[in-house]
Amino acid sequence: MKFWMQRVAMAILLLLSVSALTFGAMNVLGDPLFNILGPIAGDVNNPKSVALIEEVKVKYDLDKPLPVRYVKWLGDFVTGDMGVTFTQDGQPPVSGLIKERIPRTITLLVMAQLLAVIISIPWAAITAARAGKRSDKISTMNSFFLLAMPNFALAILLKYIFSLKLGWFPLTYNAMDPYFERLRQVVLPAVTIALPAAAVYQRLLRTDLITTLQQDFILMARAKGLSRSRVIFRHAIRPSMFSFITVVGLNTGGLIGGAVVAESVFRVPGIGLQLVESVLREDFPVVLAIVVLIALAFVIINVLVDILYSIIDPRVRR
Repeated sequence: MKFWMQRVAMAILLLLSVSALTFGAMNVLGDPLFNILGPIAGDVNNPKSVALIEEVKVKYDLDKPLPVRYVKWLGDFVTGDMGVTFTQDGQPPVSGLIKERIPRTITLLVMAQLLAVIISIPWAAITAARAGKRSDKISTMNSFFLLAMPNFALAILLKYIFSLKLGWFPLTYNAMDPYFERLRQVVLPAVTIALPAAAVYQRLLRTDLITTLQQDFILMARAKGLSRSRVIFRHAIRPSMFSFITVVGLNTGGLIGGAVVAESVFRVPGIGLQLVESVLREDFPVVLAIVVLIALAFVIINVLVDILYSIIDPRVRR
């Protein structure tokens, strides 16, 4: 219990630090008044403009010290009030904007993680069975290529080949299309995220499989006449999955960074694309809410993995 409480306390401290730093950066690097009022914010010689500026300051608590504003924002955020957007007509609430877009990002991330796992397990098994051979060396080069290639370059390459040249997938996402058509539209973005992740998983699982294949119980299974593929998939995979499962869990939060790039290239209107657009427009409330939500998702996933890890292997609590 003490171990779990420490993990939760560290998670809360990390979230407070991320939110405070992000809130401070948003207010130090730019002036929210210019986002709300435009050029009027700089017209301090016009009495009407000055009166409007003061009214906006009071309305959005911009007349209060930064720490006071942060505490108020944090209290509102905890209750689900993330403020309003500064750059859209009618200033709709940020929470509504996020609720509309977050299901698309979740769908994309789930599909990407499933693809990464489905690709990496047989890939690792095949290369472990042929460790040191030419096919294993070629596989190693391919995995290093995927790890070294920037996500945006991979996204552009996939889009060029499978959308522009072959026409197998649409160029952009259309939120008005039927559900299964929208699923097809996120396949390439999901592959963009999944391939580098699959390369990481494959390298890790391959190494563990090679170690497991040298164990006595594996040698005994081989001595009984079982084929190499049967030995790997029936006897070696399961004891080699411990580190694999841990890394898959920990990397789930890291996939969010890939979603930002994939959504931007393929124009999927999810949280990642919204973050990029809001940064370019300097829409501080939206940027702040999305960054904190991403940090929250990352921390929750890591805490859950730590807790699961401690249940599976109690030695980590010591």
